[in-house]
Amino acid sequence: MYDVPVGGTLAALRRNLEMVPSPLPDRPGLLVRDPFRYSEIVLVIPPAIVPCLAFFNGRYAEAQVHEALLGLTADPRVGEFLGHLRETLSGAGFLEDEAFERMRDERHRDFAGAARRAAVHAGSAYPASAEPLRVAMAEYMDGAAAVPADASPAAGRLIGIAAPHVSPEGGWRSYRAAYSALEPADGERTFVILGTSHYGEPERFGLTRKPFLTPFGETGIDAALVDELVEGGGEGVVLEDYCHAVEHSIEFQVVFLQHLFGPGIRIVPVLCGPFARSTLGPGRPEDDEGVRRFLGTLGEVAAREGGRLLWVLGVDMAHVGRRYGDDRSARVSDAAMVRVEARDRARIDRIVEGSADDFWSLVQKGRDDLRWCGASPFYTFLHAVRPARGDLLLYEQWNIDENSVVSFAGLAFRERAGLS
Repeated sequence: MYDVPVGGTLAALRRNLEMVPSPLPDRPGLLVRDPFRYSEIVLVIPPAIVPCLAFFNGRYAEAQVHEALLGLTADPRVGEFLGHLRETLSGAGFLEDEAFERMRDERHRDFAGAARRAAVHAGSAYPASAEPLRVAMAEYMDGAAAVPADASPAAGRLIGIAAPHVSPEGGWRSYRAAYSALEPADGERTFVILGTSHYGEPERFGLTRKPFLTPFGETGIDAALVDELVEGGGEGVVLEDYCHAVEHSIEFQVVFLQHLFGPGIRIVPVLCGPFARSTLGPGRPEDDEGVRRFLGTLGEVAAREGGRLLWVLGVDMAHVGRRYGDDRSARVSDAAMVRVEARDRARIDRIVEGSADDFWSLVQKGRDDLRWCGASPFYTFLHAVRPARGDLLLYEQWNIDENSVVSFAGLAFRERAGLS
């Protein structure tokens, strides 16, 4: 005899989970994992059970679901099944319940109290020990002096570069194009790294005073500049933003910089959250008071520090295909992706001209239906570091899986002629 459960309302499934078709041939279904790494558990939900996830929306009582499933299946074991599914999801930290809150709070405390930011993607996106990493990086950068360029470099001192943040194995040519613009003397400069915050709060910038640790060693941190940005940015800043603990957009740039200049490079790591309000509506990002304050402070720093700083953007561009919610597959060089390239290049043209407003106008068209996750770092750079002109060194598209494409590029930015 199976009792009807009386456990109250089923907790909602967390909205920020990553859910993709299982890549495992022997385990079809829906792969569910936590991009925030509050939980390291990965579940593969079998196809027959996937529809049951719809009950975990915070509105259904467990007894209601039990009754509905019993009516559909006439199987008295549905209560046992439902309880097991609830416990599995909760134990994995995938439900909005007390178990998840405890898990999240513990992870936030651990990051806040850590002395350094760990190399969380070492061993997956790149080798986890120094010598294999050195070999891999040398292969990625091999032939850097002969990188093809879409345009000859502009005259003037190098201000910054834009490189991808896609996995180096897929984007190494564009990484190489961007980082080959740097010279040995640039290693003495402070690198202000503007990375995409994939999981950060909209209209917010995530900062940390923690040095970054990679297999190459530990970076320096320009704590004085971090503190100045925190103070000036006010509510636009999230200090010791947990997103730094899991984000790859800055970590990958640090690895390339350390490969070129040694582990002790000096950095200011800034995660740029999406400018959601002005992407979806009229106006500009700085219409938000927090964004306005931060961009203003960053601009003051850029003007005052001049050549002591070198700006590094960790940015990807378009995201197209089933992985990103489209109802059709995408393949590099198919007709749809040729059209995407034309639209990407129109945006890039505005970027290399140094026009923040014209660039953002193109982003707003269609509410950024190209899903440029690097839009906010690009706008932040163009708005704060003026005047600047850039060169497109290399543009690429890559099938990140068989149904989805990401585009990215390598760019270099230099002072306009006649400026010191």
